[in-house]
Amino acid sequence: MTDIAILGGGAWGTALAQTVTGNGARALLWAREKAVVEAINQDRENPLFLPGVPLSPHIQATDDLADLKGVSVWLVVAPAQHLRQVLGEAPLQDRPTLVLCAKGIEARSLKLMTEVAAQIAPESPLAVLSGPSFAGEVARGKPTAITLAAESLERAGELAELLARPAFRPYASDDVIGCEIGGAVKNVLAIACGVVIGADLGESARAAIIARGFAEMVRFGMARGARAETLAGLSGLGDLVLTCGSIQSRNMSLGVALGQGGRAADILAERRSVAEGVATAPVLVEAARRAEVDMPIATAVADLLAGRVTVPQVVELLLARPLKAE
Repeated sequence: MTDIAILGGGAWGTALAQTVTGNGARALLWAREKAVVEAINQDRENPLFLPGVPLSPHIQATDDLADLKGVSVWLVVAPAQHLRQVLGEAPLQDRPTLVLCAKGIEARSLKLMTEVAAQIAPESPLAVLSGPSFAGEVARGKPTAITLAAESLERAGELAELLARPAFRPYASDDVIGCEIGGAVKNVLAIACGVVIGADLGESARAAIIARGFAEMVRFGMARGARAETLAGLSGLGDLVLTCGSIQSRNMSLGVALGQGGRAADILAERRSVAEGVATAPVLVEAARRAEVDMPIATAVADLLAGRVTVPQVVELLLARPLKAE
């Protein structure tokens, strides 16, 4: 069976490793944390990031990136703000196909993940995997459909065939930018929806945030060259609905805590997992400003995370915006 490497031993990386071994394939999972590597290899579990899920014996964990040499397909799940460093340390001599699974925009450069990877690994083929998927559900074999985008539909289809399992269904796309932007923007909007719930503003308000937030996603995506139909698909609207509708979402749960009066720094200090929307929000706002795209909800989230406004002030500012046609 084909070997597949997974870079990142968090919940999502572990879930993907579990999934790809579903037909007997072997998965090599790289994690920075020695405790994660030891627990997976010895106890068949990742208690730090995905507790309670028995892991396949076909998963082998390592903390040495050199072990990835010779593996032809890598699922890169390192958090967006660490992607450049991880790929810079990885053995890329064999030009492996890099399937980027992190969702975000690099803070220092405003680049999407494929743009970062293209700089570090210019000779490696690139693809993006994104869509509505909670790690725990995927790891337990719950039905999941996602988007797998590459430069050509043919290559996306080949990768989809490689990664597909009975309960894990990738849909091929050649709109790489659209696939990336949906995943990045939805994390910021999920924080906004969490704030709505935490502040007890009601389900009507959450529905409004989802709908108007999706409009922001489409405006920004199309300004960057995405296709509207991609943003209305699994990696855009699908992922937005999931992360804005469940407390399982790390970003939404952060927003709930903010809506209840918590401070972002205090909330994040108590968490082991990464809420990508925190780093993405200010970067997205700056990228939108440069593209001359109006994103009031994303801006409100960035201001709230930075402590420039309070939740009541955010609500007042959004409700005071001029009335206009939809």
